[in-house]
Amino acid sequence: MIITFIIVCEIGFWIFVLGGLYCRYVLHKKRLGNILLFCTPIIDLALLVATVISLQNGAPASFAHALAAVYIGVSIGLGHRMIRWMDLRFAYWFANGPKPQKKYGKEHAREEMRGFAAHLVSWIIGCSLLYGMIIWINNEVNSEPFRETIKVWSIILVIDLLISASYTVWPRLEKQSKTNN
Repeated sequence: MIITFIIVCEIGFWIFVLGGLYCRYVLHKKRLGNILLFCTPIIDLALLVATVISLQNGAPASFAHALAAVYIGVSIGLGHRMIRWMDLRFAYWFANGPKPQKKYGKEHAREEMRGFAAHLVSWIIGCSLLYGMIIWINNEVNSEPFRETIKVWSIILVIDLLISASYTVWPRLEKQSKTNN
Protein backbone atom coordinates (compact mmCIF):
# COMPACT_ATOMS: atom_id res chain seq x y z
CA MET A 1 0.00 0.00 0.00
CA ILE A 2 2.71 2.51 0.96
CA ILE A 3 4.69 1.84 -2.24
CA THR A 4 1.57 2.70 -4.27
CA PHE A 5 1.22 5.93 -2.32
CA ILE A 6 4.89 6.80 -2.96
CA ILE A 7 4.31 6.31 -6.70
CA VAL A 8 1.16 8.45 -6.53
CA CYS A 9 3.13 11.15 -4.68
CA GLU A 10 5.92 11.09 -7.26
CA ILE A 11 3.41 11.39 -10.10
CA GLY A 12 1.59 14.13 -8.19
CA PHE A 13 4.85 16.02 -7.64
CA TRP A 14 5.58 16.07 -11.37
CA ILE A 15 1.97 16.96 -12.24
CA PHE A 16 2.18 19.99 -9.96
CA VAL A 17 5.61 20.97 -11.29
CA LEU A 18 4.76 20.54 -14.97
CA GLY A 19 1.29 22.03 -14.45
CA GLY A 20 2.78 25.03 -12.68
CA LEU A 21 5.34 25.61 -15.42
CA TYR A 22 2.73 25.07 -18.14
CA CYS A 23 0.44 27.65 -16.51
CA ARG A 24 3.34 30.06 -16.09
CA TYR A 25 4.81 29.88 -19.59
CA VAL A 26 2.15 28.51 -21.96
CA LEU A 27 -1.06 29.88 -20.46
CA HIS A 28 0.69 33.03 -19.13
CA LYS A 29 -1.01 32.60 -15.74
CA LYS A 30 2.00 33.21 -13.55
CA ARG A 31 0.06 33.38 -10.29
CA LEU A 32 -1.70 30.05 -10.89
CA GLY A 33 1.63 28.54 -11.91
CA ASN A 34 3.25 29.74 -8.70
CA ILE A 35 0.38 28.37 -6.61
CA LEU A 36 0.78 24.93 -8.23
CA LEU A 37 4.54 24.99 -7.67
CA PHE A 38 4.10 26.02 -4.03
CA CYS A 39 1.75 23.03 -3.53
CA THR A 40 4.54 20.49 -4.07
CA PRO A 41 5.54 20.40 -0.35
CA ILE A 42 1.96 19.31 0.48
CA ILE A 43 2.75 16.05 -1.31
CA ASP A 44 5.71 15.48 1.02
CA LEU A 45 3.52 16.13 4.04
CA ALA A 46 0.88 13.68 2.77
CA LEU A 47 3.55 11.00 2.25
CA LEU A 48 4.97 11.57 5.73
CA VAL A 49 1.50 11.25 7.28
CA ALA A 50 0.74 8.09 5.26
CA THR A 51 4.04 6.51 6.33
CA VAL A 52 3.42 7.25 10.00
CA ILE A 53 -0.14 5.93 9.79
CA SER A 54 1.05 2.76 8.06
CA LEU A 55 3.64 2.06 10.75
CA GLN A 56 1.28 3.07 13.53
CA ASN A 57 -1.32 0.61 12.23
CA GLY A 58 1.17 -2.21 12.71
CA ALA A 59 2.66 -2.63 9.24
CA PRO A 60 6.12 -4.14 9.51
CA ALA A 61 8.87 -1.71 8.60
CA SER A 62 9.84 -2.23 4.98
CA PHE A 63 11.99 -0.81 2.25
CA ALA A 64 8.88 1.05 1.06
CA HIS A 65 8.71 2.94 4.37
CA ALA A 66 12.43 3.71 4.06
CA LEU A 67 11.88 4.84 0.47
CA ALA A 68 9.26 7.29 1.72
CA ALA A 69 11.89 8.91 3.96
CA VAL A 70 14.36 9.03 1.06
CA TYR A 71 11.71 10.55 -1.21
CA ILE A 72 10.89 13.26 1.35
CA GLY A 73 14.58 14.04 1.90
CA VAL A 74 15.30 14.27 -1.83
CA SER A 75 12.17 16.30 -2.48
CA ILE A 76 13.09 18.85 0.18
CA GLY A 77 16.84 18.91 -0.48
CA LEU A 78 16.85 18.70 -4.28
CA GLY A 79 13.30 19.65 -5.27
CA HIS A 80 14.05 23.35 -5.64
CA ARG A 81 17.05 22.60 -7.91
CA MET A 82 14.95 20.26 -10.07
CA ILE A 83 12.19 22.84 -10.39
CA ARG A 84 14.70 25.61 -11.20
CA TRP A 85 16.32 23.38 -13.85
CA MET A 86 12.94 22.74 -15.48
CA ASP A 87 11.90 26.39 -15.12
CA LEU A 88 14.91 27.50 -17.19
CA ARG A 89 14.04 25.03 -19.93
CA PHE A 90 10.35 25.95 -19.97
CA ALA A 91 11.31 29.64 -20.21
CA TYR A 92 13.56 28.82 -23.18
CA TRP A 93 11.06 26.52 -24.93
CA PHE A 94 7.87 28.51 -24.41
CA ALA A 95 8.76 32.10 -23.49
CA ASN A 96 11.77 32.98 -25.66
CA GLY A 97 14.00 32.88 -22.59
CA PRO A 98 17.76 32.50 -22.89
CA LYS A 99 19.08 29.09 -23.87
CA PRO A 100 20.38 27.23 -20.79
CA GLN A 101 24.15 27.15 -21.05
CA LYS A 102 26.43 24.27 -20.13
CA LYS A 103 29.00 25.18 -17.54
CA TYR A 104 32.69 24.46 -17.82
CA GLY A 105 35.82 24.72 -15.71
CA LYS A 106 35.57 26.22 -12.24
CA GLU A 107 31.96 27.28 -12.76
CA HIS A 108 30.97 23.67 -13.51
CA ALA A 109 33.00 22.40 -10.53
CA ARG A 110 31.20 24.86 -8.23
CA GLU A 111 27.83 23.78 -9.63
CA GLU A 112 28.68 20.11 -9.05
CA MET A 113 29.66 20.87 -5.44
CA ARG A 114 26.39 22.80 -4.97
CA GLY A 115 24.60 19.72 -6.26
CA PHE A 116 26.50 17.58 -3.77
CA ALA A 117 25.58 20.02 -0.96
CA ALA A 118 21.90 19.68 -1.92
CA HIS A 119 22.32 15.89 -1.91
CA LEU A 120 23.92 16.15 1.54
CA VAL A 121 20.92 18.16 2.80
CA SER A 122 18.63 15.48 1.32
CA TRP A 123 20.66 12.78 3.06
CA ILE A 124 20.53 14.59 6.40
CA ILE A 125 16.75 15.06 6.19
CA GLY A 126 16.08 11.51 4.96
CA CYS A 127 18.43 9.87 7.47
CA SER A 128 16.94 11.97 10.28
CA LEU A 129 13.52 10.61 9.33
CA LEU A 130 14.91 7.08 9.14
CA TYR A 131 16.64 7.37 12.54
CA GLY A 132 13.45 8.86 13.96
CA MET A 133 11.50 5.82 12.74
CA ILE A 134 14.17 3.49 14.18
CA ILE A 135 13.80 5.15 17.58
CA TRP A 136 10.01 5.23 17.32
CA ILE A 137 9.72 1.54 16.34
CA ASN A 138 12.27 0.55 19.00
CA ASN A 139 12.69 -2.92 17.52
CA GLU A 140 16.12 -3.97 16.26
CA VAL A 141 14.85 -6.58 13.80
CA ASN A 142 11.85 -4.65 12.47
CA SER A 143 13.88 -1.51 11.79
CA GLU A 144 16.61 -3.28 9.77
CA PRO A 145 15.30 -1.95 6.39
CA PHE A 146 15.92 1.57 7.70
CA ARG A 147 19.49 0.79 8.74
CA GLU A 148 20.21 -0.84 5.38
CA THR A 149 18.81 2.17 3.53
CA ILE A 150 21.03 4.50 5.56
CA LYS A 151 24.09 2.38 4.72
CA VAL A 152 23.37 2.24 0.99
CA TRP A 153 22.47 5.93 0.78
CA SER A 154 25.67 6.83 2.67
CA ILE A 155 27.73 4.92 0.09
CA ILE A 156 25.89 6.72 -2.72
CA LEU A 157 26.56 10.05 -0.99
CA VAL A 158 30.31 9.33 -0.79
CA ILE A 159 30.36 8.34 -4.48
CA ASP A 160 28.54 11.59 -5.32
CA LEU A 161 31.15 13.54 -3.32
CA LEU A 162 34.02 11.84 -5.16
CA ILE A 163 32.48 12.48 -8.56
CA SER A 164 31.54 16.09 -7.73
CA ALA A 165 34.98 16.84 -6.25
CA SER A 166 36.71 15.25 -9.25
CA TYR A 167 35.57 18.18 -11.39
CA THR A 168 37.71 20.45 -9.22
CA VAL A 169 40.80 18.38 -10.07
CA TRP A 170 39.78 17.49 -13.63
CA PRO A 171 37.45 20.26 -14.80
CA ARG A 172 35.04 19.75 -17.66
CA LEU A 173 36.56 21.45 -20.68
CA GLU A 174 34.58 23.07 -23.43
CA LYS A 175 34.83 21.15 -26.67
CA GLN A 176 36.68 23.05 -29.37
CA SER A 177 34.75 23.43 -32.59
CA LYS A 178 36.39 21.84 -35.62
CA THR A 179 37.37 24.20 -38.40
CA ASN A 180 38.16 23.14 -41.92
CA ASN A 181 41.43 24.48 -43.23
